[in-house]
Amino acid sequence: MGAQTTIEKLEILADAAKYDASCASSGTAKRNSAGSAKGIGSTEGMGICHAYAPDGRCISLLKILLTNHCVFDCHYCINRKSSNVRRARFTPQEVVDLTLSFYRRNYIEGLFLSSGIVKSSNHTMEQLVEVARMLREEHDFRGYIHLKTIPEADPELVHQAGLYADRVSINVELPTDAGLTRLAPDKSARQIEGAMGKLKSDIVEAKDNKKRFKHAPRFAPAGQSTQMIVGADAATDADIVGKASRLYDSFRLRRVYYSAFSPIPDASAVLPLKRPPLIREHRLYQSDWLMRFYGYQPNEVMQATEDDGNLPLDIDPKLAWALKFRERFPVDVNHASKEALLRVPGLGVRAVQRILASRRHRTMRLDDVAQLTVSIGKVRPFIVTADWRPVLLTDRADLRALLAPKTEQLELFAA
Repeated sequence: MGAQTTIEKLEILADAAKYDASCASSGTAKRNSAGSAKGIGSTEGMGICHAYAPDGRCISLLKILLTNHCVFDCHYCINRKSSNVRRARFTPQEVVDLTLSFYRRNYIEGLFLSSGIVKSSNHTMEQLVEVARMLREEHDFRGYIHLKTIPEADPELVHQAGLYADRVSINVELPTDAGLTRLAPDKSARQIEGAMGKLKSDIVEAKDNKKRFKHAPRFAPAGQSTQMIVGADAATDADIVGKASRLYDSFRLRRVYYSAFSPIPDASAVLPLKRPPLIREHRLYQSDWLMRFYGYQPNEVMQATEDDGNLPLDIDPKLAWALKFRERFPVDVNHASKEALLRVPGLGVRAVQRILASRRHRTMRLDDVAQLTVSIGKVRPFIVTADWRPVLLTDRADLRALLAPKTEQLELFAA
């Protein structure tokens, strides 16, 4: 077999990267080159992922692996050492050329780069850093760069990654230490969290230096993130929510990503035969949103779980919590606090902000609220307006069934 072409490598390594969910970006800004206002790439504004920033911007990233060769043998990974898959490997120069080529064609606004472990953790980390260094220093690239770093690598190499990348991330892989030990024997939970702690310290120090020194170097200005695989082990949603909360608090993460386990060819016998329903991944993202933007404490999200410790699949966790604590409703939209309004199923953060602004000038009626939400039917049992008050609606035994999405809607997430 002859040497692989760049297109063949791209086909293999872009496909191999699809299992990594940590591909969204936020908090980035334009990079200014030293002594020059010009540069390649912009952060305003086969291998391509679309990620959404908190302000709603959709940004396109070239999402690839440097290589899918790996010396590790994690049971859940399609690229593990013992897996029978087509292998490929880019050089740093090839990744740089691809990134610039895709950008100049206006296909992408940045790069997401991860890798299997080839030769050693340090060697692989050096290659990842070299890609970012060449883009920044040799080509004046000012687009977004997200580097997946390797916790087993020398801390100085990981530090260098943060000097060139907008965001860095280290995957915790699995929600429990026991699951990691069983399914990823080459990895160490203590080592992973130690590396995350070092990144946190470096980010905090860089921000402090930036306040004191005008020309202090930037370090991972978009912060760090991580990913957990859902459904590869016996961890419940309560376990996952608890772990995510601890990671947010301990390491000031920008995001925790959840990736539903996907069965792989020649799978290990210790793995489940079926993937969990994708709606489970979706519910975990919803629970994450509740903690990050709606003021829910982790224990409150856990209160929304069923007896088996998992979030219900037929309704979202916010509605599940409201149905368990019906005594907290209905909420008067004309007088309730922001915190109380954020607990109303069907009201998003933006809708609550508009209610608070509107009620300063007029008394809110049901039709006014209906204009701010996708489904007034979901909201109605939990609110009071000038012309509406639910009569025993929150006490109905069949309320859950009435408010749950139709089966065909759920199937959209499981397709």
